[in-house]
Amino acid sequence: MKGKLRKEIKEKRRKHSKEENRKKSKEIKEKLFNLKEFKEAETILFYISYDGEVFTHDMILESFYKKNIIIPISNPHNYSLTLSHLKSWEELGIGSYGILEPRIEKIRKTNVEDLELIIVPGIAFDKNGNRLGHGKGYYDRILGKTNATKIGLAFEFQIVGKIPTNENDKPVDIIITEERVIRTT
Repeated sequence: MKGKLRKEIKEKRRKHSKEENRKKSKEIKEKLFNLKEFKEAETILFYISYDGEVFTHDMILESFYKKNIIIPISNPHNYSLTLSHLKSWEELGIGSYGILEPRIEKIRKTNVEDLELIIVPGIAFDKNGNRLGHGKGYYDRILGKTNATKIGLAFEFQIVGKIPTNENDKPVDIIITEERVIRTT
């Protein structure tokens, strides 16, 4: 079930034009930046978008001057994330899975307990905050260790009726699409 849904939504995302992605991502960014939770948070974990995800590059660039931006580094050998404080876009290089990550010499490790807000990627979400990721549990491991507010960014077509879950899956508190803000708690 999860595999079929993952494939279906990824295909829809690939058919999304770059222009449409950027336009809708800008609408999502405006909703995010207007949220009380975002305005009040000083330390934010952002994913760096790739493969048609909601485009976070502009969100990160605009937040550098006001927030402490934390970026995840994927550790494929144990499916964990190392968190690093990013001070400049120029500190990034191609990392695991072809995703931009801080270069080794620019890693400034940060503890999950320091996070106030986590911007979470997902292939699909349901209205209860359940998310479908890539299936390796990278974000679920982090989400289970913090009380930070968790916000999923998605295009409206990524909102589905129900995501199958198990005890390892961790929900988000808020989902933002180009059309709405869904509060799940």
